[in-house]
Amino acid sequence: MPHASVRTERSARSLAALTRAALLALPLVAATHAARADDADKVTVAIGAIDDTKEVLATVESVRTPTARARIGGTVDVLKVAEGDRVKKGDVLAIVVDPKLKLQLAAFDARIAALEAKLAQAQTDLDRVRQLRTTGAAPQAKLDDAETQLTVVKAEIAAAKADKASIEQQVTEGRVEAPDDGRILKVAAIAGQVIMPGEPVATLATANYVLKLRLPERHARFMHEGDRVLVAERGLDAARTAKLAEGKIVRVYPELDQGRVVADAEAPGTGDYFVGERVRVMVSTGKRDTMIVPEGFLVKREGLTFLRLDGRGEIPVQTGARLPVGADGIARIEILSGLQAGDVVVRP
Repeated sequence: MPHASVRTERSARSLAALTRAALLALPLVAATHAARADDADKVTVAIGAIDDTKEVLATVESVRTPTARARIGGTVDVLKVAEGDRVKKGDVLAIVVDPKLKLQLAAFDARIAALEAKLAQAQTDLDRVRQLRTTGAAPQAKLDDAETQLTVVKAEIAAAKADKASIEQQVTEGRVEAPDDGRILKVAAIAGQVIMPGEPVATLATANYVLKLRLPERHARFMHEGDRVLVAERGLDAARTAKLAEGKIVRVYPELDQGRVVADAEAPGTGDYFVGERVRVMVSTGKRDTMIVPEGFLVKREGLTFLRLDGRGEIPVQTGARLPVGADGIARIEILSGLQAGDVVVRP
């Protein structure tokens, strides 16, 4: 059994060694995590290029503003929409009625009824002549005349029905329908109004809205389709510290408008805006080199702004513009003076 006791002693020594190693390793792990936490609270200052942004007021506009017009003249019998209503393509906005069309339909109904009676008589005459022709009591010419008369009456009935269908189509055209999906911007007619063919009944704003940008001509060379823009929250009084939504420029117009370059931008959530509403938009007008630090590193005291440098204490700095909040949710401040590239800034 001495060999067994030796193995047991060796196992105990190995277990003790492993335990001591594990206990010695704990401070190293803690120190590593502490170093990582310290790193998260430190920022090394570097000079980098950022977008030189400009804040402009954009106007919410509809991509298209089609007009629903009357196709026949008459009186607006029913008006079914008001400003602000949402409509789908094909929805009936109003019904225009021409009283003369109803009278014409009644006249055609009477004419067709008379022709159908005439057709029945012509059919009876033809049948009688055919019977007489079989016995030789009627000549062939009389039979031909009876058949011709029947054909003529049938043609008159077909023509009357075609004319009636034309009037019925005009009655159908009294329905003024929405040319596209969207919202009613303006109703130009009222119930009971006499309206002529082609007159507007309502103007729609299609469902797709854009932000119309107008910038000075000197910024024209910086405007390109696909460029990113940042859109503030709805309302001109929205907090400037709020997170900005990201959009993009979808069209740059080739013609200047009174010395301004015009562009369209799209951004999420504009479908519920008012047409003509103004929104603050940040656009890029070039690049510039600067130093940036997170806003949480700044210390403001007695009207001055300080930053704490690693191993050197606090120093006064001059701040510039507050940059838009990025996708990471961190607000950053531009530093104009007081720092140098390579300085390590410590969170207070």
